[in-house]
Amino acid sequence: MDFYKRLEYVCSRIPYGRAATYGQLALLCGRPGNSRQVGFALRTGRAGGSVPAHRIVNSRGFLTGASAFSWPEEQKLLLESEGIPVQDTAKGWQVDLSRYGWRPSLAEAEELRSCFEKERI
Repeated sequence: MDFYKRLEYVCSRIPYGRAATYGQLALLCGRPGNSRQVGFALRTGRAGGSVPAHRIVNSRGFLTGASAFSWPEEQKLLLESEGIPVQDTAKGWQVDLSRYGWRPSLAEAEELRSCFEKERI
């Protein structure tokens, strides 16, 4: 299994105007509990250059990927440019996942699994 190739493919499926969590992406890649590996892949570029990293937030919707961007507010501005409001809270910038979170269907998850098997990743 090539986790990073799977991650690149899964990330490319995050719809415009939606946010996904590190844990959600790890689960869709077949590695539940490997959310830190998702963060590592984004931070080091192992997930590929076309990944929309600005759409990835932590499990509570907080923007925690600042090290993956050129300047501190870049992720916030990119999310807002897609129509995703980012709230300034006492704990940091936050996206409302109940409203703007990506919820892939079971059919989409099965399609991902089939693709991984077909591509042998």
